[in-house]
Amino acid sequence: MVAVLERLGVACDFPAAQTCCGQPAYNAGCPDEARAVARQFLRAFRDAGHIVAPSGSCVSFAKLHLPPLFEAGSPEHQDAVAIAERLHEFSQFLVHVVGTEDVGAAFPHRVTYHDSCHLLRELGVKDEPRRLLARVRGLELVEMTSSDTCCGFGGVFSIKQPEISAAMAADKVDRIRRSGAECVVAGDAGCLMNIRGLMRRRGVNVRAMHLAEVLARS
Repeated sequence: MVAVLERLGVACDFPAAQTCCGQPAYNAGCPDEARAVARQFLRAFRDAGHIVAPSGSCVSFAKLHLPPLFEAGSPEHQDAVAIAERLHEFSQFLVHVVGTEDVGAAFPHRVTYHDSCHLLRELGVKDEPRRLLARVRGLELVEMTSSDTCCGFGGVFSIKQPEISAAMAADKVDRIRRSGAECVVAGDAGCLMNIRGLMRRRGVNVRAMHLAEVLARS
């Protein structure tokens, strides 16, 4: 992601004090633990300008669910609201803030795209990744059937409901395989880890890559 941003002339900084945004604890039903981690997130990014992340899941949590963790009007709530306004998912930032769809990438392969749940359903990001992929030289974008169906990961869900999660992942891998793509691309590392793991165990010869990895190729 940094390679793409710097190629476009965007100066990047990586605050060393950053940790998790608090989403895993929040999703596990532990708001106090999530709040403790979120405080460090707020301290790390309080003075930042635009904040960009390669994860629809992290961004949706920090934008939509982190502010309500704190009492309205408190300094922490004010920081959370201010940070949410400056926080962008990677493809959103490229298309709507930087104002570009062609990042100078080249990737001569047949690619299909998986819509991760938080990115699509909570942030409403569907067209931006596809618009970016469409401008990659040599890339052929093919749509799998039901690209917006969950891959079954869901963080804590995959641990609490392993049988259902595994069945959902198997269905997703079958759809990827039937698309004829050489590579499946997504905007969330959790989805990619889940899909890649099952493809490896099944011997499916399809690469799983983050959007930023494709756009960094030249």
